[in-house]
Parts: sequence; C-alpha cells; structure tokens
Amino acid sequence: MMPMRNVLKIGLAMLLLGANAQAQNYEEAKVPAYTLPAVLQKSDGTFVRNIATWEKERRPEILMLFEDNVYGQMPEAYDSIQYTLTNEAPDAMQGKAHLKEIEIAVWRNNKPVRIPLVLFIPNKARNPVPAFLFINNRDQSNTDPTRATKSDFWPAEKVVDSGYAIAAFHVSDAAPDSKETYQEGVLQLYPEQLKAENGMRAIGAWAWAASRAMDYLQQDKEIDAGKVAVVGHSRGGKAALWAGAQDQRFALVFSNCSGNTGAALSRRKFGETVKKINDTFPHWFTDSYKQYNDNEAALPVDQHMLVALIAPRPVYVTNASEDLWADPKGTYLSLVHAQKAYALYSKDPKLSPGPPAIDSPILHSYMGYHNRKGKHDLTSYDWQNFILFANYHYQNKDR
Repeated sequence: MMPMRNVLKIGLAMLLLGANAQAQNYEEAKVPAYTLPAVLQKSDGTFVRNIATWEKERRPEILMLFEDNVYGQMPEAYDSIQYTLTNEAPDAMQGKAHLKEIEIAVWRNNKPVRIPLVLFIPNKARNPVPAFLFINNRDQSNTDPTRATKSDFWPAEKVVDSGYAIAAFHVSDAAPDSKETYQEGVLQLYPEQLKAENGMRAIGAWAWAASRAMDYLQQDKEIDAGKVAVVGHSRGGKAALWAGAQDQRFALVFSNCSGNTGAALSRRKFGETVKKINDTFPHWFTDSYKQYNDNEAALPVDQHMLVALIAPRPVYVTNASEDLWADPKGTYLSLVHAQKAYALYSKDPKLSPGPPAIDSPILHSYMGYHNRKGKHDLTSYDWQNFILFANYHYQNKDR
C-alpha cells in the first residue's frame, strides 16, 4: 500500500494540474476581442500592393520583427561545413531504399557541432527525387535507421513507397530540449546569441539545423533539391514554420499540431498562451518574447504573419480534434489571414472563413489544412495527406 504522504502529494499535484488546466480558456465565447497586425501594412503605415514591395520591404520587416521579438536571430556565419557518410545500405527496407547516414559537421572558431542525418532514397527512381526532411522532437527510435523500430510518427516505408526520399535529424543534436542544457548544441558556436535579448534559443537552433540538413540535400545528386519539404510536429512544427520562413530553399512546409507560437494565433488566448509557453519552456524563444506574457496585444506580429512569410510556397498545417491546447480554430484563422500575401502572387487560396469539418482535408490549394479526429500526435493519416499535398504541387496529380 502506498504511504499516505505519497497519496497526498499525488492528490495535490493533480489538483494543481487541474487548476492550471482550468486557467486556460477553451470556450469560444471567452475569446477576447482582438485586432491582428495587417500583413500588407508596413510599419510606416503604407500598404503593400505588389510583389516587389513585399519582397524588398515588408517581408524583411516582418522577418526582423519575429527575430527581435519571438524566435531570435538566425546566425549565418560559420567557418566550414563537412559531410561524412558514416553508414550506408543500398538494399535497405528489403531492397526498396538506399539508406545513407550522414554526419553534418559545422565548424566555427575551432568548435564543431555534429548533426547526424538519416536518409532513405527510393531505389526504383530513375531521376533525382523530392524529399521530406523531418525535425524529430520525440524519441530517436522513431527515426531508427535500422527500421527495427517503426511507428506512424515517421512512416518512412510509406513515404518511400510513394516515391519520395525521407530524411530526419533529432532536435537534441542541435539543442537539447532542456532549459538547463539547450545551449550545449548549436549555441556553442554562437555564444554571443546567449547574451542578446533577441538571441537564438532552442527553436531557432532546430530551424538552423534544418537549413544545414538542406545544405547537404542540395549536394546529394539523388535528391531533387528544388523539391525538399520541411516537416515538424508540435514544437518541431514551430521550428518547421520558422525554418520555412527563414530558408526559402524549402519548397513545401508542413507544420503538424504546432499550436501557440507555431501556427495558432496568439491574440485569441485559446488553449496555450504566450505566458504559459514561456513559463514552461523558457529556453525555446528569445528573452524579449517574455515581455508579451499576458500582453499579446502589444506583439508587433502574430502567427498569420509567420505563415505569410512562406508565400508563395505551399504550406500545410494541421490540428487534432481533441487537441484544444493547440487551438484548431486559431490555427486555421492564421491561414485565412495570411492569404493576402499569397494573393500578391496570384495564388489566392480562397479559403472559407471558417474551418472545414473534422477529417476533411484541404489539399488542392497553396494553403493546406486538416483537423484530424483524435489527440495531439503525428499519425499515418497526417503523413498520407502530406504526401497527397506534395503530389498535387509536384506532380500535378489529382488536379
């Protein structure tokens, strides 16, 4: 029998968790009135009316606002980058795929950071193939190169069978997901970032690592470097959006259940809030972001502007029906309010004002979306829709 003091401790913990959960808003009627910053209005009040002004003035302005207030700077300088093939199996997946394990070593000031990359390439391909690059934020076994462990979280076989290469790296190799040790990865190369209010933190480091993986994929002759998609789930989905906004080499961006400071609007104050995410994960975002705890209206940006930075490239975001923490409606509204950036390129998605029904994906659009029945997770259903969305844009299938 459990000692009474332990029973009391567990009971108290459950009460505290319950009280904390109740403090978050899950009722549409309690969403406060809010005004979003206009995507196409520059800080001087003038409006963007053409692509040139967007690309030369407004887009860089929004990018800088996110750097200074949310995700931190994205350092570009390093001394060298090296790729080492550490393992290879030309007949992986029972002969269906060519496995490559690559160590990406980036050096700066005589210090390296080493990021292992797992890559499967379909063997039947006659030409360079498109690829999905996955930011793995869960157990490393999910992206097991031996395939002894398989899961729907990273269904590599499904992707390869669909004619795509699939690559992955683990977030811990770029920045350990811990407030005590996050600086032990990429940030060892950039100690000046840790001293800056707008310095890069863990989410930024994961996005930085995605770009270094893209550096490798660009030079692999078996990969079609013009058709590489970046994919992430939850916190990885936040990093995928930031990577896609920063690095325009990514042809498609997929963000699964990314929620607050991912694809969901912060000003709605539904589910997770800026304060909650900063308090729980103080190592994810720049220090300057904390000034917006319970102060979202003062933010010079909101997440629809992050989505807009991906234009005109296709973007696909998702939710799960039981994952109210990630605000499904607020996620869809980010797409709706980002449409004007796509319209500049004559690629207006023409999304309906309200979200689609559960399990009714929007696939034939520059802005894709689905709200899957179920819980916060990355599933085979999600990946199947990612593949269909990529087919639509890469191969003109189902048009």
